[in-house]
Amino acid sequence: MSYSESEIPMTTTNHSTESDGYSLENDWRTLAIAGGIIGLIGLFAMAVPAVTGLSISLALGVLLVAGGVVHGVHAFAARGWHRSSWQVVLALVSVLAGLAVLAAPVVALVTLTLALVAYLAVHGFAELATAMRMPQSTGRTSVAISGGIAIVLAGFLWVGFPATAAWAIGLLVGANLLVSGLSMMTVAVAARPTDDVSPSATNPRGA
Repeated sequence: MSYSESEIPMTTTNHSTESDGYSLENDWRTLAIAGGIIGLIGLFAMAVPAVTGLSISLALGVLLVAGGVVHGVHAFAARGWHRSSWQVVLALVSVLAGLAVLAAPVVALVTLTLALVAYLAVHGFAELATAMRMPQSTGRTSVAISGGIAIVLAGFLWVGFPATAAWAIGLLVGANLLVSGLSMMTVAVAARPTDDVSPSATNPRGA
């Protein structure tokens, strides 16, 4: 039996799409639930930004201590002691920094806020410089607006510093989690099968 040229590519394309592509039609509910949970966590973080900020500081301290311990174990497990001396120094610095953060999480939160202000300022000026070098287009306006918002936010946090350290980190982290959760829910709803959206045309509603 011979096939026409138009039938062969169509069959191959459909097969490759089903085997290589990724579809959320079967798992969209899981993604929607995960997005909802992340969004609720973000709302909670925004409701108590001070608690969120202190939690982030403590988590950072724990991660620094754990990273220092891992570096130390690796340094002592290495065969060449002289070659691994830099890892010993790195391990000591990491452990000491982590212990300092755990001992004074409020001070660490203030430091994180300063780092956030610096990041927003640099990021904003970088986006403005990029927008100035871009050709005239709608993308240029969006980049410039984003850079301006980052600079305004950095100035706002700096003017209110150190009072802003009590809520800035927690509020921004919570907002990021909320946006991420909403994005996941939007993707999940858009990927759900049409059978879940409306009843089938072949089956009556009363059946």
